[in-house]
Amino acid sequence: MAYVKASDRRRQYLAAARAVLSRDGVAGTTLRAVAAEAQVSIGTLYYIFPVKEEMITAVLEDVRAEVSAVFEATDTGAGLEHAIRHGLDRYWERLVVDDPRLALMRHELFAYALRTPGQEHLARWQIEGYTRIVSRLCQQAASNAGETCAVPFDTLARALVASVVGTVLVYLSDQDHVRSQQDLRAVADMLVGLAAPTVPGG
Repeated sequence: MAYVKASDRRRQYLAAARAVLSRDGVAGTTLRAVAAEAQVSIGTLYYIFPVKEEMITAVLEDVRAEVSAVFEATDTGAGLEHAIRHGLDRYWERLVVDDPRLALMRHELFAYALRTPGQEHLARWQIEGYTRIVSRLCQQAASNAGETCAVPFDTLARALVASVVGTVLVYLSDQDHVRSQQDLRAVADMLVGLAAPTVPGG
């Protein structure tokens, strides 16, 4: 059997875990099901993830990195309003509409962290991480355009993150793509209104 680096095996098992979590939910996911999805023995999987909680933590970290990467690629060269709208559109198309099951998985994992003793910090870690990234990109976009923001950037970022979470849940309830686009534009309008980007003296 060809040697496979531990880092490559970890990525393989993470992909399998995400697939099972998306299909069966957190409650229905077992290490045995993930091993079957990855086409390895349960003993082999134990080398990387000895218990389910460690696997869930790894998936949460992977999810945060994925969401962060989408927001970090937002165009910040055309002002704060453009950054808000572009960031929301990228997130929606890449991480919600493309596969609603993955969006549901992210929500379930967040709820799981809140409900599991000793794991609550992971939920806070996710939200704080998203907020820092959004705050940073909004600040960069405003700076690039010489704009000011009517509210602190961390306030704007928390409002964006909270709005996205709620809008995703509404979409998951009926998966009405046309209406979700309207809702997303309304969210963007509200956030731009909250930020009220202005060029001093302009």
